[in-house]
Amino acid sequence: MGDKDRTRYGGHTICSSVETESGDRLIIDAGTGIRRLGERIVMKGDKIPVRADILMTHFHLDHIIGLPFFAPLYEKKAVIHFYSPYTTEETEYYLKGLMSGRYFPVEFDETPARKVIHQIKKEPFIIGSVQIKCCPLRHPQGSVAYRLTADETSIVMATDTEHPEQGVDESLAEFARGAGVFVYDATFTPEEYDAGRRGWGHSTWLEGTRLARTAGVGKLYLSHFNPGHTDAMIDAFVSLAKEKFPDTLGAEETV
Repeated sequence: MGDKDRTRYGGHTICSSVETESGDRLIIDAGTGIRRLGERIVMKGDKIPVRADILMTHFHLDHIIGLPFFAPLYEKKAVIHFYSPYTTEETEYYLKGLMSGRYFPVEFDETPARKVIHQIKKEPFIIGSVQIKCCPLRHPQGSVAYRLTADETSIVMATDTEHPEQGVDESLAEFARGAGVFVYDATFTPEEYDAGRRGWGHSTWLEGTRLARTAGVGKLYLSHFNPGHTDAMIDAFVSLAKEKFPDTLGAEETV
């Protein structure tokens, strides 16, 4: 059973879904939250045949652990596109490893859906009506931020990154410049970060507000919360962040 004090912000590892006015759906990462999303996708009345486009920021376990439970994987008429900054061979290796040996009873290749793997390059690319760019982040073994632009709106997802010791991450600030929505890593409080979390590859709500101001974004969504933080604690962090950047929200579960 889940913790009742972690139901609005916590409860699942990270998975985000963006849907456009024209009906395109993009999924960012495949944490445990992708299970309920997958069930919704294959519900009667949704698109048939099912198509899923999954943008991988990196392959740390919390970002892929939900994939074996993603319902479209088990649909014969489904086509699932995976995108990552790694070679197609590397991406396939990482995805297969999650569902091999004694880790899972069904091999990745045995799932009925057709899987298509794409390597992201430096150039922008298009999925449906969405233009997508990526930017390297400061994270162990690497990670990327995505900027999704459609319907005259841009969303930047930067969920696993660590701020520099001095100032803000200028390359990320430039990447997020003028975005309508900026989703940022708020794993630690400033106090937790200073007490021994330096070098872990994550940031704080305070650094998020600094970066949001520098980049001139519309709204800041704090995300990638520490599982040890309750809803009440995160509400308090959001309130503090609003004092620095008024248009701040906490990224809540919606599926």
